[in-house]
Amino acid sequence: MKNRIKLLALVCSLSFGVTSCSDFLDRDPQSLVSDKDAFKNFVNFQGFTEELYHTIPDFTNGYWTNSFNWGEDEIQSTAQNFHFGVKIDNGDFWGWQRNFDGWQAGWMDRNNNQTNDDRFAKSLWGLGWYGIRKANLGLANLDKLTDATQEEKDLIKGQLLFFRGWYHFMFMQFFGGLPYIDKVLPGDEKLTLPRLKYSECADKAAADFREAANLLPTDWDNTTAGRRTLGKNQLRINKIMALGYLGKNYLWAGSPLMNQVSGGSSSYNADYCKKAAEAFGELLTLTESGAAPHKLLPFSQYYTNFYTTGQNWQIPGGTEAIFRGPYYGANNSNWGTSKQYSPLIISEGDVKFLPTSNYVNNYGMANGMPIKDITKADPESGYNPEFPWRGRDPRFYNDIVFDGVRMVAGSIPNAAEVNNRHANLHTGGSYRDIATGSRTGYLLFKFVPRTANKYDQGYSYDKSLNIKVPYMRLADIYLMYAEAAAQGYGSALGKSSNYSKTSVDAINVIRERAGVSPVNAKFLGSLDTYMEEVRRERAVELSFEGHRFNDLRRWLLISKSPYTLKKSIEFDRAAPLDPSKDPKDNRVLNLRETTILERKFTEKHNWLPLKVNDVNLYVEFGQNPGW
Repeated sequence: MKNRIKLLALVCSLSFGVTSCSDFLDRDPQSLVSDKDAFKNFVNFQGFTEELYHTIPDFTNGYWTNSFNWGEDEIQSTAQNFHFGVKIDNGDFWGWQRNFDGWQAGWMDRNNNQTNDDRFAKSLWGLGWYGIRKANLGLANLDKLTDATQEEKDLIKGQLLFFRGWYHFMFMQFFGGLPYIDKVLPGDEKLTLPRLKYSECADKAAADFREAANLLPTDWDNTTAGRRTLGKNQLRINKIMALGYLGKNYLWAGSPLMNQVSGGSSSYNADYCKKAAEAFGELLTLTESGAAPHKLLPFSQYYTNFYTTGQNWQIPGGTEAIFRGPYYGANNSNWGTSKQYSPLIISEGDVKFLPTSNYVNNYGMANGMPIKDITKADPESGYNPEFPWRGRDPRFYNDIVFDGVRMVAGSIPNAAEVNNRHANLHTGGSYRDIATGSRTGYLLFKFVPRTANKYDQGYSYDKSLNIKVPYMRLADIYLMYAEAAAQGYGSALGKSSNYSKTSVDAINVIRERAGVSPVNAKFLGSLDTYMEEVRRERAVELSFEGHRFNDLRRWLLISKSPYTLKKSIEFDRAAPLDPSKDPKDNRVLNLRETTILERKFTEKHNWLPLKVNDVNLYVEFGQNPGW
């Protein structure tokens, strides 16, 4: 299509465009299709729109090993310290950019960007701007969609609006207010679009998400057009996705950091929070009534939110996943992602990602109470530092491997290695090598089965282990609703006008699923006290799913202690390990925490720096403060 090729050339003229536009432009003249034919019917226009799905980066499997937790939640082993998470620990926020990433390991910016099935050729910055341009190009040509039903027209427009809003939102949460590109920019005009306030950008994104939600169905399978791909529509943009990001966009706009830079105070903006609660309330009413196919997975299937195995590479997520990108080919997880969580002594690969002890402390007790100090007994919660693994939140046992847990189920041929069958995570244990093992005294197994080791071979190709963390799932909606309703209406009993549950009710839905007692009444009297439990619940339920860094930033906590600290847990075994004993009942001595590092952050670290070349394009596109 000649017009499209010409417009793509304009994208290539911008430094933030797709770096491989020449591949798109290299077309045989006979392969060109007129814009009239390209957009005239639903099948053709949907073919144009489908490419947008292949612009979504797979942050879980974008490289051999993958760093996407950049708060105080995770730390990397000392071997091969090239990932962005290490750069952030050192205060080097420039590291998200490809010219500061010699390995090309990050998912936010890469030299090579393609809309094919190559997971290594996806990054947010390059394909995001391309996706916005493509969405605008499609919206500008909607009048050519003449051979189509109203349903088909609505489906096309809704998808385009969603992608335009989604990419702007993804940029905003990292960089702040930017120009909101809502039309195809002519290539012969000087760029002068100013950076908008965060709130101004959020309002424009909200308009796109709201209209998309109005146009799109809850389930494509129930549409005439969707029946052509019946049973294969789970990843297609729908009303639930649009409402989810409408609410998230409003909640972020109402959060302390965004409210502050928009000209407000450093507290929440109640009006934006109320709007967020309404969007989430609309979504949850649809899902709980059965009008949408999304529902929480039972806790026995909780792991399938993040991985499947032995199911012919089925994409994880089930009924709980709301927004995921496409699956870019088999065996993505097996080469590296599946091996980045277990120590080299029982696995392969030398890059390991470990949960910090201070973050694991968020996992309280099964009775719903937090742990005040892991070194001290607490009669109120029942926590005992001599038995620190006993009576914990069930999600602790699902996500975290602690000392004494059996890690190898099958045989270990080498007798010298038999001692490594169980996790030796005590101080001086064989799993505690800081280069290729645990620096913290814990392992993260939320995204991999216990069989992901070199003996059980749970990550071998024949097991078809597929790991994929969703961008958004239903549990996140409940927790964002809880935060928005509390801050919008001033208490734990706050609620939207279109949903039956209060803020604390929503949190208790998530706790009940996990087998954790409800929020204790002692936390409900004060909004500030209640918010500590809201933040803790979010930290536990959404742990290590890529949310913490942005949460700390929007709460204005990323540069404040103790959120700048990364710690390990240190202790001695009170007796030799008894393999027949439940590891929860193992007694420990001398339990303490040691600070591994402290991140030296200031206010400038509330935002990532923009590319120097891009801010030099024109005066109105300025750099973030301090960079």
